[in-house]
Amino acid sequence: MKHPELPLKGNYDPDNYRIYYGDTGLLIASLDDEAQADLRQNKNFGVYKGALFENIVAQMLVPQGYDLYFYRNRTATLEMDFFIRDEDSLIPVEVKAKNGATKSLNALINNSAYPDIQRGIKLGDTNIGYNDKVITFHYALTFLLKRWIIEQITDSQKSPNDK
Repeated sequence: MKHPELPLKGNYDPDNYRIYYGDTGLLIASLDDEAQADLRQNKNFGVYKGALFENIVAQMLVPQGYDLYFYRNRTATLEMDFFIRDEDSLIPVEVKAKNGATKSLNALINNSAYPDIQRGIKLGDTNIGYNDKVITFHYALTFLLKRWIIEQITDSQKSPNDK
């Protein structure tokens, strides 16, 4: 993306992208024999974990109808793995290999230069949670994101008497 703002397709940057495999098994099969052996023996998993989980998340976003948008600013100090949207806002999605700070996600949410972003989603090896403007889900729940977004929109449109 050129700039993290709506519309997503209007901000697509063909020179700033990532490539994902449609099958994470094929991604692993494309690694050299030693790397595959490492993964089978659970060695050096930390080296591969980020790329593997990003690929798995991409595999779950595409069948939901999401295009894969990646953003990195010019100085490479801000980077976001994916973006989805609801009716009127842009939602950055960060895939975390380790539990920890979401520096780029917080920078996008808290910066007035990105008015289309009010909240974000963090996917990791963690429980479901909500902290300020970041909603956290376990990786395995990624396939439900579209459904969750739709339910959030539906709930926000109900009158107080209907809730």
